[in-house]
Amino acid sequence: MEADMNEPAPDEYRHEEIEPKWQQRWSDSGIDRSDIDRSRPKHYALTMLPYPSGDLHMGHWYSMVPPDARARFMRMRGYNVLFPMGFDAFGLPAENAAIKRNIHPKEWTYRNIDHMRAQLRSMGAMFDWRREMISADPEYYRWTQWLFLKLFHGDLAYRKSAAVDWCPSCNTTLAREQVWGEDRHCERCETPVTRKELAQWFFRVTKYAEELLDFSQLDWPERVQTLQTNWIGRSTGCWISFGIDSGANVEVFTTRPDTLWGVTFLSIAPEHELASAWAQESPEVARYLEQTARQSDITRETADREKTGVFTGHYAISPVTGERIPIWVADYVLASYGTGAVMGVPAHDQRDFEFARKFGLEIRTVIQPETGEPLPEPLDAPYLGYGRMSHSGPLTGVPGERAVMAVIEHLESIGAGHRGVQYRLRDWLVSRQRFWGSPIPIVYCPSCGIVPVPESDLPVLLPEDNIEWRPTGESPLKLHPTWRNVDCPRCGGPAERETDTLDTFLCSSWYHLRYLSPQSHDAPFAGDDYDYWMPVDTYTGGIEHATMHLIYTRFFHKGLRDAGVTRGDEPMLQLRNQGIILGEDSEKMSKSRGNVVAPDKLLADYGADTMRAYLMFFARWNQGGPWSSEGISGTSRWLRRVWTSYSNESQPSGTSTEATLRLRRKLHQTIRSVTHDFETFEFNTIIAALMSFHREMTRAFEEGGSPEVWREAREAYVRLLAPVTPHIAEELWERLGKRDSVHAQAWPAWSDAVAAEDEVIVPVQVNGKVRAKLTVARDTSDDELRNRALAEPGVMRHLQNVTVKRVIVVPGKLVSIVTG
Repeated sequence: MEADMNEPAPDEYRHEEIEPKWQQRWSDSGIDRSDIDRSRPKHYALTMLPYPSGDLHMGHWYSMVPPDARARFMRMRGYNVLFPMGFDAFGLPAENAAIKRNIHPKEWTYRNIDHMRAQLRSMGAMFDWRREMISADPEYYRWTQWLFLKLFHGDLAYRKSAAVDWCPSCNTTLAREQVWGEDRHCERCETPVTRKELAQWFFRVTKYAEELLDFSQLDWPERVQTLQTNWIGRSTGCWISFGIDSGANVEVFTTRPDTLWGVTFLSIAPEHELASAWAQESPEVARYLEQTARQSDITRETADREKTGVFTGHYAISPVTGERIPIWVADYVLASYGTGAVMGVPAHDQRDFEFARKFGLEIRTVIQPETGEPLPEPLDAPYLGYGRMSHSGPLTGVPGERAVMAVIEHLESIGAGHRGVQYRLRDWLVSRQRFWGSPIPIVYCPSCGIVPVPESDLPVLLPEDNIEWRPTGESPLKLHPTWRNVDCPRCGGPAERETDTLDTFLCSSWYHLRYLSPQSHDAPFAGDDYDYWMPVDTYTGGIEHATMHLIYTRFFHKGLRDAGVTRGDEPMLQLRNQGIILGEDSEKMSKSRGNVVAPDKLLADYGADTMRAYLMFFARWNQGGPWSSEGISGTSRWLRRVWTSYSNESQPSGTSTEATLRLRRKLHQTIRSVTHDFETFEFNTIIAALMSFHREMTRAFEEGGSPEVWREAREAYVRLLAPVTPHIAEELWERLGKRDSVHAQAWPAWSDAVAAEDEVIVPVQVNGKVRAKLTVARDTSDDELRNRALAEPGVMRHLQNVTVKRVIVVPGKLVSIVTG
C-alpha cells in the first residue's frame, strides 16, 4: 500500500465553482439537445411541467431530479433521449395575483417563469431548453384553439346549460378552487355560494368511456388504473321507464332491476328539470331547491349524512304493478349521475332505507335470502344481497342467479325497459369564466348562431390593454370596450366573441406534442417529429393527477386520433408516480407549520449534486418520506470522500489477489444492481449501492489490490455516478484525463459470471420447513450437499425416529428432505 486513498486532497470540493462551470459547458456544447437520429432507439422521457408560482419548492426537485437521472441513464445506455421542460402558465393564481396587484397576469406569470427557469437550470438536469413551451404564449394557445376546433368539427365539443358554482355578490361563476370551507363560501368576498345554470362548453369524454377502461397497452401503476376505473364507474344494468301523472316519462338506471317490485317512491335530484318546473307551483319545493343549491356534490354524497327531501305532490306509475308512486326531490340524488332520478327501494338499499324511515314511506321486501330464515318484518336494516324474488308478480320465486336477467327480459317484452351500461364519468366541462386562459374560438351571431373562428384568424388573442379588474371578479373579457365585438366570420354582420376561456387542463392535455416541434408555425407539431418520438415512453409525476389530467390527456389523444391529428391509441406508455416529501416533523410541509425546507438555501449550502443524491436516497421515490437535515449532511460527506479519493493519485500495491478478485466481483455486482434499479425506479438503492462500492474501493486500496482493476473500477464508478451527480462526475472524468463528456460515454457492462459469489447459502428443508442453512462453495456437488445436509445437527434433530423417503437437491439453491 502506497498511500491512504482518502488522505486530505490538495484541493477541496467547491460545488459553487464546479456546477456553474459544467452547466455552462453543457449549454455551449449542446449535449442535451435531442434531434431525430434513426440510427439509435428513441426514448421520450417526460416529467409533468410546473405551474410558474414563483419559486421551486422541494416537491419540484423530488419530482424532477430522479427522472432526470433515469433519462441520463437511458442516454448512456444508447438511447436518443428527449427530456423537455416548459410551464403550464394559464390559471387562477395568476389572475388572483393580477387582481391583487392591479396588473396584467402576463406580467406576473412571465416574471415568475424567468425566475423558475434559472432555478430549474441549477438542478443540472438534461432539459433540452430549445424545446421549452409556455402555455400562455400566443403561439402555443393558437394551437390549443386549433385543436379545440378539430374536436368541435368532429362533434366532440358542444355547448349546453350546466350547473355551476355561483357567487351572487361577485356576480360570477367560481372554479372549484375558489369555493372554500364546509359552508361553501366565495374566497373573494366570503358570500355563500349557490348553484346556477349557465351555458357551458363540454367535450364528449363519455364517448370514450369503454376505451378509457382498457389499460392493456399501458404500463401504469395498478393504483392509477384502479382510480381511473372507479372514476369512470362502469355499471351494467337496466334502463327503466316510469310514467308520471303529468303525462311525461322519467327514466332511471339501476343495477338491481330484480328489486323493481319493491319500489315505493321515486327520488329526483334538485337540479332535475322536473324539480325546477314543479318549484313554480310549490313554494315548499322552491324553498328546498334554494336550500340545496348551496351544497356540494361531495357533501350530498356523504354516506353518514342525514338525508333530506321534499314531496313534490306528483306521482309516477310503476311499469310492473301500475301503482301510483310518490315522487320526492332528495339531496342524495345527483344530477351528474345517470338521469338524475332513482327508484326508491328502501328494503334493499341503504340510502333509500334511511330516507324511507325518516319520511315514513313504505318499506316492501321483495328479495329473500336463498338459505336460512326469511327476513324479519319490519326490517331492522336493508337486505343488500341477491336472493330469491318474492312479492314480485309473475317473477316471484325466481332464484338470485337468474333474477336480474329475468326482470330485464320481462321489461323488454313489455316495452318498459332495456339492458344497458351507465358510467359515473361525466363529459368534461371546459368553459371557465376567467380572463387568464385561452379564449374559446367561437363567435355568436344573431343570424348564423354558433360560428367557429376560421383557422386563418387564430389565435384569438387576449387583450393586453384596457384590462379592468373589478372587485366583483368578473372577467375583463366581458368588460373590454372592443374585444367582445367582432364581425361574424360567416355573414359579416355584427357578432360577439365567446368570453369564456378554456380550462387549463386542456393546455396540459397536449403539451407533450408541442415539445416535439416547438418552432412549428404551420401545425401544432411536425409529422416527422411525431412519427419518431411518439408515444411518450416514460411519464412521471404525482398520482393526484390520476383522475383528471391523466384521463383528459388520454381522451384528448383519442379524440384527436379520430380527427386525424394523432396516431395510435395511447399518448404515454409507461407511468411512474413519486411520493411526497414531508417535513422533519413527518407532517406535510407548510409555512404555517414552519417545517418548509427551502431548496435555494440547500443549493447554496450543499450544491445540486448533494441535493440530487439525497433526494434519490432518503426514501423510496414512489412513497416519499420525512426530510432529514442530518441525512443530507451524510450524503454530502460521502460525496466529499469520493472527491478526496479521486484527488489522490496514489495506487494500490497490487500485492493482494484476494482484494483484487473481491473488488472486481463487487464492481460487476454494483453495475448489475444499479442498472436494474434505474430500470425499475428504485433510486434509493442506487445510492446505497454506490456508497457500498466506494467503501469496497477504499478497502481494496488499503489491502493492495491490482492497479489495473483499481483503474477499471475508478473509471466505471464515475460513469455510474454520472446520472446521479452529473457535475462532480464530469469534473472527475476530466481529471482522469478523459476528453469527451462522461455523459456521452456508454454505460458500463457487467458479467454475471464475474459477479457470482464464490460461496452460496443453501437452505435445508425438512418437510417444507427450513431447519438449517449451509454455506458452501458454488460448485459443491449434489452428493456433498446431500451428505452435509443430513449431517447438520439442526436437521438431524428432526430426523430422529422417522424414515427419510427422499432428498431433493437443487444445485446451489436448496436441499429438501421428505420423511415418512
